[in-house]
This record gives sequence, structure tokens and C-alpha cells, in this order.
Amino acid sequence: MGNADTKLHFRKAVIQLTTKTQPVEPSDDAFWDQFWADASTSVQDVFALVPAAEIRAVREESPSNLATLCYKAVERLVQAAGCGCPSERERQVVLNCSRLLTRVLPYIFEDADWRGFFWSTVPGAGASGRLDEDGDEDEARPLAESLLLAIADLLFCPDFTAQSHRKGGPDSAAEDIGSMDSCEYIWEAGVGFAQSPPLNYVHDLNRTELLKLLLTCLSEAMYLPPSSERRSLNPWVSFFCSSENRHALPLFTSLLNVVCAYDPVGYGIPYNHLLFSDQREQLVEQGLQILIVSLEHEGGSAASAALRALDSCGSRSGLEEQEPAGPDNLFVNYLSRIHREEDLSFILKGLARLMNNPLVQTYLPHSAKKIQFHQELLILFWKFCDFNKKFLFFVLKSSDVLDVLVPILFSLNDARADQSRVGLVHIGVFILLLLSGERNFGVRLNKPYALRVPMDIAVFTGTHADLLVLIFHKIITGGHHRLQPLFDCLLTIIVNISPYLKSLSMLAANKLLHLLEAFSTPWFLFSSPQNHHLVFFLLEVFNNIIQYQFDGNCNLVYAIIRKRNIFHQLANLPSDGASIQAALQRKKKPGVCRSNSAEAESTDEGAAAVPAGPGTLKASLEATPGIDKITEKSQVSLDGTMITVPDPGESILEGPHEVGPAQPEAARSRLSSVSSSAAWSASTDWVSSWKSKLPLQTIMRLLQVLVPQVEKICIDKGLTDESEILKFLQHGTLVGLLPVPHPILIRKYQANAGTAMWFRTYMWGVIYLRNVDPPIWYDTDIRLFEIQRI
Repeated sequence: MGNADTKLHFRKAVIQLTTKTQPVEPSDDAFWDQFWADASTSVQDVFALVPAAEIRAVREESPSNLATLCYKAVERLVQAAGCGCPSERERQVVLNCSRLLTRVLPYIFEDADWRGFFWSTVPGAGASGRLDEDGDEDEARPLAESLLLAIADLLFCPDFTAQSHRKGGPDSAAEDIGSMDSCEYIWEAGVGFAQSPPLNYVHDLNRTELLKLLLTCLSEAMYLPPSSERRSLNPWVSFFCSSENRHALPLFTSLLNVVCAYDPVGYGIPYNHLLFSDQREQLVEQGLQILIVSLEHEGGSAASAALRALDSCGSRSGLEEQEPAGPDNLFVNYLSRIHREEDLSFILKGLARLMNNPLVQTYLPHSAKKIQFHQELLILFWKFCDFNKKFLFFVLKSSDVLDVLVPILFSLNDARADQSRVGLVHIGVFILLLLSGERNFGVRLNKPYALRVPMDIAVFTGTHADLLVLIFHKIITGGHHRLQPLFDCLLTIIVNISPYLKSLSMLAANKLLHLLEAFSTPWFLFSSPQNHHLVFFLLEVFNNIIQYQFDGNCNLVYAIIRKRNIFHQLANLPSDGASIQAALQRKKKPGVCRSNSAEAESTDEGAAAVPAGPGTLKASLEATPGIDKITEKSQVSLDGTMITVPDPGESILEGPHEVGPAQPEAARSRLSSVSSSAAWSASTDWVSSWKSKLPLQTIMRLLQVLVPQVEKICIDKGLTDESEILKFLQHGTLVGLLPVPHPILIRKYQANAGTAMWFRTYMWGVIYLRNVDPPIWYDTDIRLFEIQRI
């Protein structure tokens, strides 16, 4: 009964607030305490008892009352942070204030006139609006700063969100929160901290509530329209991750360690997740979201930051004595400086364990716990690779990179037909593009693939490179049409790894030839100004393998010989106007290579990927930047070092019709619809301009030498079995017969304003859709993206 009375009193207070036409004085504590001083109201209760319409009504009709409510709630948090929440009542007040602010803040952000409210000082607030107790400052802090510093203090509050270090019983003196070193209260062992505090689910719940409020504070970015030109950083993130926050290092370390130490399966007892609630999972999920949002850095990669040790929290003062190189955002700064082998190993193993969780197979159905935050994990892994080059090289140093590759490929395959998970496919492909820019990635892919993960691909014996080619083929031939802008990226990855692939399986070789066959049909080449790029990429793959890995790739050579007519047709591609029109007339239906043969192949190998169910929500994405916008060419020299190649003005992969990141997604689509062909049409000059540059010399020379030899063997020995031909090709050589090997060109990922905007939009879209209990931002005026129902 008591809980019902509490809800009733809380609801009455809300009604009083919405119906009062006169401003309520800030000094009327009896009125304001109704919102947080009474017994517990859960976060779900607060969302139910404070309807959106009433928050907006107060905002429009009694703005001073809404301002006072926010100010008083922040004031209570500041007071609690100052005294260290010694009593249970104080802790309950903190949670109630947090829940109320989590509910109200989105409605402050959605109104442009209110957005500056938290960055202003409250008139007459005096010192009570500040966290600084020493009175050094004459002016009050802006409300946003007071709120963020109070949250940071409360996240390291002994007996509330951290393990107490008090000696003696409960009557002994409380720890002074103002003078304590929060580095001693880090939540979990790992990077820079050796002791693992005992698990306390109450502390985890309290941390989660405060992190939910912190995430809401940082979400102002959702209410600003997307713009590649907007260089300004999120002011909430900038302040929270600045040196003003004395808890920045222990909080970054706590969040990172909690995420990387989490093991959802535990001891592997079947169905344990159904018997016991796991409070740590909620904390991991919220902490992961805070991490990816806080790691915001506009100035390109942060790898230039000093790679000094983050040995332990105790060394913090030593770090501060020197001017820290690198970004002002301390979260980015600390991440870029992690370099000890044991720390890098802890992070990689932790992330790989969580990324592989969906692949865990058991004999009992649904007996192992499955996590839901795969997309946030991929974003965090991406940021680690981008901001900390030591981590990237550590990942590629051993076969551990394959522990990351397999779950990414699994996710790509699983999500390829699901419109609501187009963003997941993009982030997975971008990670592989980043990794493929390093030689070691291609070398590691030669490891045999022995793991059997449940994927709808044909059973094969081969390497991880074969797996990658098979999955990419699936995405191109059987993926959702909104993935078409990614085709360039997918083929660029294969180009980057091709010089290092020692032995492709027959299945993978046939898939590559099938792609070339589909992409080189005249109607497809003539139907869009970018389609011929795909043919150039595939020819580059074949040239790289023939020139640098001919020995061991007899399967690919045999597939090229069998499909030699594709290359002859390409060399003799008609370019006169009548032939172009005739080819376009022959096109039966749109779609890149959904030819009958492609569809038959994909259904033979297993069940198709499942599309999104009706009613599924998805967040819109920014346009995918063109491959030439997100990569730069590097040439591999004889000693293995990379030399950046300046791109000539008229590169074959840069036509006058390139679509910039500012144009909508539809413009990047390769669908050859009537409307797009009306805007652009293939001409004789255009076809001739790139046809003359097709790199066919190496392949034509190979066919010229080997085809007569293979035909002669077949006739002389009456062979019909391909194994004998493969054996001949395996022991053959083309030394001295091929053109001089071309230099290896690698296209390395380069961040820019377009990709930064894409990532920001995608990240906040994921966070919006993942926070449904309570639905923090639901039904507010989000402007960074659109929420669409499928």
C-alpha cells in the first residue's frame, strides 16, 4: 500500500506543478521536496507519472517553474555529492532526482530556446549552485557543469556506488568525498587497476541509474540537425571529459574495465541467466554507451597523442606534471596512451569474448545468455583501432584478429537482408576496411578456417580469406538493396588483401568470377556512372594474385581459364551509341546482380537471411561517403613500407559524377532506374575513356600461355576430370612470361567530416533504439536522424 501512496503523492505534485499559473518560489522546499524526498518511485514510475504533454505544457506556460524544478533537482544532487550520501534517505533522494532529470532533460533539449538554459547560471544561486566548497570562484557555475561534476562525484561515492574503504564498523567516520582519491575506488580490475572489488548488485544498480542520467545529459547532439560542416564538439562531452572533472581517469578506467571484464556466460551453467538477474549486464551496456559517446574527437585520429604508459591510477599525478600531448578530451587522450601488452591483451580478449557471444553454441536451446549490445561493441572496437595505433598493431600482430573477424562476418551475413540493421553492416565493413589497410591482416587470413559457425553458406575447406569472400558475395548478391553503396568498400577490402592470399578455394574463386560476370554485363556497366569501378576492382584482385601469389592459387587460375569468355567480352566491349542503347534495352529488371544464376546459387547454399519484421523501428543514416572520399592510396615499397600515392586529378575511380557525402543515400544507389538514366546516360566517349584503361594485359597473357597447354593436355590424355588439370596448373610457372609486376596499391581508410557525421548519426541512432526501458527519447523532436517504422 505504501508504494501506491508514494505514487499518488508524486502524481499530485506533478499535477500541482502543471496547474500552477504563478511561479513557485525556489525557497518553498515543502513543495519541491514532494518530487524527490518521499519513498522510492522507480524510473518506470517517473516516466508513467510525468507525461510528455505535461512537461511541454509547463515548459510553454510556466517556464519559471520548469527552470526551478531543474535547478532544485541539480542542487540536491550537488548537496548529496558534497556530503557523500551518508544516509539511505540521501541516496534515495539522489536516485529520485536522477530519474526526474532523465525524464525532463530531453524536453529541454528539443526546444531551441531552452537549449542554453543549462549553460546559464541561475540568478541568486550563489555558492549552492557550485560544487566548489572552497569559495575560490565568485560566480556560480553553469547548471550543466554543476550537474556533470555532481554525477561524477556520486559515481565514486562509498557505500552508494563504490566499495567503502572504511576501517571499523558502520559508526566509524565517513570518508571525505572531497579529499578522497577516486582512483582507489575504480569499479573493476583491468587497465591500470589490480584489485577486483567484490560484486555488489546494489552499487551496480545505482551506477546504472546515474549513467542513464549522464547519457541523457550527453544526448543534446540528437536534437541538432546533421551537418558535415559543424566542427563544434558536444559541450556536455567536452566539459565532462576535460580536466575540470577530477574523476575523468578513474571513470574512464572503470567503464573500460567493467566492459572488458564482463563474461555473460560465466561458469557456463545452462539457463543460469533465466534463474538469476544479472545487474552487471545493465551496467556494462550503459557504460559501453557512455564510452562510445564520450570518445568524441574531431581532429582526425588521436594516435598522435603521446603513447606513454597508463601504468596505474597512482601515476596520474606524474602524467599531469607534464603537458599531456594530444586531444583535450581526456577519455580520448587516455585511450590513445594505453600501450602495455597486458592492458592491450585484456582489452582485446574482453572485446573478442563479447563479440563472439552470439556465436556460442550449446546442445540445449537458449541455454547460454546472449548479449544485445553488438553494435556498441563494434563502435568501441572501431574507436580503439582509430585512436590507438598501438592497439591496432597489437590486434594484427597475431591470429587473435581472427577472433574479431569471424563474429564481424557472422553479423554481416546475419544482417544482410534486414533493413533495420543496415547500419550494423556498414560499421562491420568499415572496420574490415580499416584492418585491410595493414599487410598483417591479409597475411593472417591465410590461417585455415576450422570453426563451424552457423551461417547459411556452403560447407567448404579453406581459409579465413575464403570465408570473407563467400560472405561478401552473399552480401552483394543477396543483401538488402540499401547496401549497394557498400559494394565499392567490399571490393576494396578484397583488393587490399589479395596480394597476400596464398591459396583461394575453388568455391571462393568461382564466387569472384561470378561477381565479375555479373558486373561486366553491358547493361549493368552502361546503366550508372560508377558501375565500371567494380570491374576495375575485381581485375585488380586477379592481377594481384596472379603476379604475387600465382603458386598455390591454381583454383583461381583454373576458374579464370574456364570463364575466359568474360575477359574477351570485356576487351571487346562495344562502345558505339547503337550498341549502348541495345544493351540498355536488354536489361530486364533493376538490381545489381540478381540474375537467375545468382539467385539459384544463394538458395542452394542455405536459408536466406531474415528480413526485418513488420513494425520494426530503424534510425535513418547519413549517406555513405564514396570510397575515394574515405581512402587514400599507398604503394607498398620493396622493404614493406607504405608510401602515399598522390591521386591524379582524373583517376579512373573518380568520375565527374561522384556523389559527395552531402547528397542523399538514394543518389549513391546503383539502381539503374528510368529517373536516374534520364539524368545521366552513357556515351561513346565516356565508355572509351575507361575501357582503354581496363587492366587486362596480365590476365590476357596468362590465358594466351595456359589455355593452349590445358587444351592440349585434355586432348592428349582425354581428360574430363578437373583434378588432373589443377595438378598441372599447380606445378606450372609463368616466370618471365607475364608483364613486369605492378606495384601493390593499398587503399587505406582516412577519416573525414563525412565519415565523422555518419558515425555520429549511426551511434546516436543505435543508442536511441536500445534505450527502451525507460524510453528516454521516445516521442521527442529528434533532428539528427529520423525514426522510421518498417
